[in-house]
Amino acid sequence: MPYLGIGLHVIVAVLFAIHAVRNGQPMYWLLILFMFPLLGSVVYGVAVWLPEFRHSRSARRATSAVRRLIDPDRELREATDAHAQAATVQNQLRLADALFAKGRALEALPLYRSASSGLYANDPDIQARLAHALLEAGEATAARELLDRLIAANPDYRSPQAHLTYARAVAAQGDHAKAREEFDVLVNYFPGLEASARYAQCLRDWGEAEAGAALVEKALARARRLPAHSRDLDREWIARLQKLSRVA
Repeated sequence: MPYLGIGLHVIVAVLFAIHAVRNGQPMYWLLILFMFPLLGSVVYGVAVWLPEFRHSRSARRATSAVRRLIDPDRELREATDAHAQAATVQNQLRLADALFAKGRALEALPLYRSASSGLYANDPDIQARLAHALLEAGEATAARELLDRLIAANPDYRSPQAHLTYARAVAAQGDHAKAREEFDVLVNYFPGLEASARYAQCLRDWGEAEAGAALVEKALARARRLPAHSRDLDREWIARLQKLSRVA
């Protein structure tokens, strides 16, 4: 047992040493870590690793996930209070986003519309969020028309999420040829697996089972190559792809 404890301390020291080298920490940390395997690791962890981890994206995501689990309505409640105190554009968008995240797109629509008027009438990011809400509220035609106007006014605007909204809106209208054209481009650069999962479902719905199965296989192969944190972010879409893979 003592040897197991010593071995564990050495492993921790080695891991912290790798972290120090990769992150450009002063070389004296290596001396501290290996001259004092237990104490050195504790000091390094408290002085360097823990503060860095607390401010990392992974830590923020983990903290947010825990908060959502403990109090899933916290953001909606705080956004509602902030909007009640001051109906600024920022607070309108915050409340709209919170409602949208809860699946309440119809309630979010008036807030997005209000935020996208006046000074921000031509803000493409707000327009894209409004289009997404329109789509989720069942107004695919309105979503497509809004995004057509957005691109006409902002030809250099790029947003993978807005592109996905457009492709889905086109598909919902029954314009399969145009939807296929958009999805074929989209799946090659969209940062996650949502576009692939939605396109595969469309192909199945259009009776193109073979093409859908090929896309599912390609997307699941990509999922297996993703790092753990990326797979976790895409777990819903991976589950959908796996479900599609089991459909004959």
